[in-house]
Amino acid sequence: MFSVFRSSGCHSPKICTLNIPRRNLSTRVGPLDELSSRGFVSQVTKPEQLRDFLQDQSRVVYSGIDPTADSLHVGHILPMMCLVHFQIHGHKVIPLIGGATALIGDPSGRSAERPHMEEAMAQNNMLKLSAAVQKFFERAGDYAGKRVSSLDESYIPPLVMNNIDWFKNLGVLEFLRVAGANARVNSMIARESVQSRLNSQQGISFAEFSYQLLQAYDFLALHERTGCTIQIGGSDQWGNIIAGLELIGRTNELSNRAAESRERAFGITTPLLTTATGAKFGKSAGNAIWLNEKLTSVYDFYQFFMKTSDEDVGRYLKLFTLLPLEKIEQTLEDHRRNPEERIAQKLLAEEVTELVHTVEGVKRAKSITRVLFGTDVSAVNAAEVLVALSGDRRLLSIPAEEMYGTTVLRLTVTHGVTKNTSAAKSLVAMRGLYLNGQTIDADRKIQPEDLIDGRLVIVRAGKDKHVVFTLQS
Repeated sequence: MFSVFRSSGCHSPKICTLNIPRRNLSTRVGPLDELSSRGFVSQVTKPEQLRDFLQDQSRVVYSGIDPTADSLHVGHILPMMCLVHFQIHGHKVIPLIGGATALIGDPSGRSAERPHMEEAMAQNNMLKLSAAVQKFFERAGDYAGKRVSSLDESYIPPLVMNNIDWFKNLGVLEFLRVAGANARVNSMIARESVQSRLNSQQGISFAEFSYQLLQAYDFLALHERTGCTIQIGGSDQWGNIIAGLELIGRTNELSNRAAESRERAFGITTPLLTTATGAKFGKSAGNAIWLNEKLTSVYDFYQFFMKTSDEDVGRYLKLFTLLPLEKIEQTLEDHRRNPEERIAQKLLAEEVTELVHTVEGVKRAKSITRVLFGTDVSAVNAAEVLVALSGDRRLLSIPAEEMYGTTVLRLTVTHGVTKNTSAAKSLVAMRGLYLNGQTIDADRKIQPEDLIDGRLVIVRAGKDKHVVFTLQS
């Protein structure tokens, strides 16, 4: 379907040339093989040519991130880790914030049109998401530095960009002359994302229909400004990526440069990530697991990966960590021998928490885990608990009259640890309500001597619902 695509050269007046060193990478396992062996790759355009293309010098790779929220969630880790692997192999990566395209909305994978986002909200999301992406890659660099021996000589920091930079001053006539004139409506209509909507009752708006041209223009803009030749996206982005390749190809055909001097362009898609039960990865009771600690605590983030099923844990270790595959296979073998110890889940939770929240985050998460699930409070230090739970929704300060004058059962209902009094009584009857790790009766009240270091108590309802009460000063 595709000829060899070659760059038309940097003829734009808005060039931001990247000084990318030429390296001989032929002695190393290439990023495409590494990604394939870890399960990142769903589809690739011309894989053999791409494999060779990545060997002779550093290339520029990009992946888009829509600012539909002001924080990253765990679903973003997959494409960003894909970029990290390219960084490790000495290539330049561009996480592209879709500040402009978010105002339109991508129809891919959706049965109905997205609600239009207000510009003020999009602007807020862009700023916060750009900072979040920078933070992720800084921490990913630290994480990779401890696990990849050759990182120092090959690692190039990411260039976070925003497509609002070229769309904000782009006139409709200029856009149509470039993207519109080189696009074919029959190809656009044939895209799966368009076809599924054409056959639906709601149909598809012209704005959504033209989204693929906007994303195609992104690839062309990055191709001309930075020399970007590879786009990575989810499997539902295949049609949009192909649109970009076609636009680059047709633009290159109009170039006056010699054919042999033109660069090629490629696309890679990652699989749609679901759990073994078919649920969308990153959703917990309908709520996203955020990378922002203010939205999802370090403890909850850690526990999300601790709860990974045995069927999924091996796959997630390959995708979300930089552990050698041999280490992962050995861990899975150890796990199969003693599944009750959840060796693989512990390793996964520790690795991904370090990637996102640093080593200090791992320490805090494990500390909170020991405190909330432990049965022996003699070794618990109240000061450490307060530091570890700082800002956590489970840490509640209540007045002395409530602390000592209300049953623990009533406290769990008042503060949402149990749904209602009936549910709380059922827990007590099943010996499932705990104060400082010990089961209690329905009429039990907190006594001053129950407070750990005179400062707090730990209440658990059922398997994993907790609250830590402190005295209000």
